[in-house]
Amino acid sequence: MTHITTVLFDFDGVVANTEPQYDAFFDKVGEKYNLGFKSFAAMVKGVTMPNIIDKYLKHLPKEELDTIIKDTEEFERNMQYPPVDGALEFIQYLKENGYNIGLVTSSQDFKMKIALEKMKLTGAFDTEVTANRITEGKPNPMCYLLAAKDLNVSPDECAVFEDSFFGIQAGLDAGMRVIGLSTTNSEADLKKVIDRVIPDFADMRKVVGLLN
Repeated sequence: MTHITTVLFDFDGVVANTEPQYDAFFDKVGEKYNLGFKSFAAMVKGVTMPNIIDKYLKHLPKEELDTIIKDTEEFERNMQYPPVDGALEFIQYLKENGYNIGLVTSSQDFKMKIALEKMKLTGAFDTEVTANRITEGKPNPMCYLLAAKDLNVSPDECAVFEDSFFGIQAGLDAGMRVIGLSTTNSEADLKKVIDRVIPDFADMRKVVGLLN
């Protein structure tokens, strides 16, 4: 088994416990525009905003699309970013023990600047891949392959921490070791697609063991 030198993190539901806020916001969008989903939030987890619009909302008039984009950006500027249990400590452990660390998220630059400042993580990651840097969002592996390229490592040296099915698929298709967090989806559902699943990073010994 290849030695893991690099750890790549999704953001929402992995570093920050923001998914409950997103669930409430996007489910309201789904209800307001009668999109026909039991949970619109569940359909868009890990998906970039341009892809959300292209796949689910492009039938709406431009003025309504503009309103959705504006409301989403306002929501993200003012939302809270509580850390997933143990995430900040795990990131610090990785930095102190010589791992490359990267952030790979479907969020846009403006949000991540705010979020990382609020979480005191500005400059913590060796690379940051956001929606602004990619042309194909998750489940396409482009984002994870770009992070590996940034860090000059091969994909099989990388471990990915993800909570969404689209993100998990992106990591797997990139040829990386993927570890699921059951912050958004249940452990039982995640284990249908990957073997390694944790609830959070609180059990540091167990989490570090997954890298070995």
